[in-house]
Amino acid sequence: MANRKRAEVRNAVHRRIRRKVRGTTERPRLAVYRSLNHIYAQVIDDEKAQTIAAASTTEKALAEKTGGNIDAAKRVGQAIAERALAAGISRVVFDRGGYLYHGRVRALTDAARAAGLNRDESPAEAEESEESSGKEEQ
Repeated sequence: MANRKRAEVRNAVHRRIRRKVRGTTERPRLAVYRSLNHIYAQVIDDEKAQTIAAASTTEKALAEKTGGNIDAAKRVGQAIAERALAAGISRVVFDRGGYLYHGRVRALTDAARAAGLNRDESPAEAEESEESSGKEEQ
């Protein structure tokens, strides 16, 4: 594994996660992708292979000076939660996309929870489940 590139490792971890995480019609998948300058989030129904809602820092409404920081991730998390709730989705399965549950990825999910997604799930329970799944992946 020492000779593998970081992107290859992340893709391998993401494939492993996707074997376990499936979005359904009643509980779709919230997928996160982050690049150096932007962060993207989609609510996806895997049964219908359909994107229900999407938000990213490339949108003019969500873009500020930079899209590659924690504040931008919080704005995207808030926006994706509002769009999912408007589409009638209140519970999602989180797909961290092979990234560690830390920094921008964590800020996005915390903002989405604060805005109303997975309201019945406490943040402490979510952190424990994400940390345990993260340890299994590594």
